[in-house]
Amino acid sequence: MKKITSFLFLLLLITACSAPVTQNPQAQNIAETVATEANLAEAIATETQTIPQLAPQNTPLPAEIGAPLIDSPAIIFIEMLDEVYGWGITETEIVSTNDGGVTWYNVTPPSLTDVGQSVFTDFLDESHAWVQTVDPNNYPNGGTLYRTSDGGLTWESFATPFSAGDIEFVDANNGWIMADLGVGAGSMAVSVFQTKDGGATWARTYTNDPNLAGAGDSLPLGGIKVMLVPLDMKTAWVGGVVYSSGSTYLFRTDDGGGGWSQTTMVLPAEAQSSELTIEQVKFVSPTQGFLAIRRTSATLETILYATNDGGETWNPAPAKLPGLGKLEIPSAQEMIFYSSNQFHVTKDAAKTFEIIVPDIAFGESLKDMSFVNSSTGWLTTTSRALYKTTDGGHTWFPIIP
Repeated sequence: MKKITSFLFLLLLITACSAPVTQNPQAQNIAETVATEANLAEAIATETQTIPQLAPQNTPLPAEIGAPLIDSPAIIFIEMLDEVYGWGITETEIVSTNDGGVTWYNVTPPSLTDVGQSVFTDFLDESHAWVQTVDPNNYPNGGTLYRTSDGGLTWESFATPFSAGDIEFVDANNGWIMADLGVGAGSMAVSVFQTKDGGATWARTYTNDPNLAGAGDSLPLGGIKVMLVPLDMKTAWVGGVVYSSGSTYLFRTDDGGGGWSQTTMVLPAEAQSSELTIEQVKFVSPTQGFLAIRRTSATLETILYATNDGGETWNPAPAKLPGLGKLEIPSAQEMIFYSSNQFHVTKDAAKTFEIIVPDIAFGESLKDMSFVNSSTGWLTTTSRALYKTTDGGHTWFPIIP
């Protein structure tokens, strides 16, 4: 209204100063009134035309999910897919968000009451997820897999020939699992299974359990297998630890898990006398990937490697990270590493890292974190609080106190 009022005041002032002198005051008043009303109508029309161009556009609210709202879920693990969509795990629920973590919905599969550390999950996107549960009466050869394709609104369940393991899908239909068959004395028996129908049925492609028919030794029984990382349905890696100084446990298959070969890499001199654990393997494209090795000795550090040829060769990254901690790799250029109340952030593929001390001293209370880029991330604490940052870890604000 300020613009219209000012315009009319100026218009009346000009009209009064420029009006011709008339011998009939009544006629003069009528003329002035007509002119003023005409000018007022023109001004309002002009202002009406400008309002749609100047008015801010309303930001649409996220659509409500047809699932129960859950107030302040005690999230243990969080996986954000982007700045809007994400999944979380509590002790008793699977939860999801479609507004960056402000609102959470309970999308737990029916009859599933024990979640937390007892389930094995894979969240492919905002619609597709899988939750594997253990059948305690048939361990390690039986369990139940829950599958959703609508963000957790509905679930299907399937009996599985395995109980627990690292489950990884490359798309909505094709997936792998490295099933845990038992650990003992520095060894770990596993079976590798694949599915091509979204988890409804599984075929075993490899086992190193000598008690099972057709057992192989290309993926040795010795060593603790920490992770399986598929690139596609032919190529995958298994990483872990073997308790021998200067040795890395990283094996690769190129035939869907039928046979495995050890991947070697050039280690720094100080690593020759250290225990080494494959901490993470992450591909951000079919050719580009990163590998993190945890070095445990008198000095603790995380050693980074990079590949640009789909894992054929691994080259040491220029920078190393002090201590052991949590690592997020959202893109080929970005990494975020947390250790000892510091965030180490790179935007140049680990050539250099910026050290960021957060405004909240999380210390050892940081439980899990998820970054979608080098600026935006979330973390959970041992007290089940949820925090978010939009400036790379400098400042954090609580979403769930």
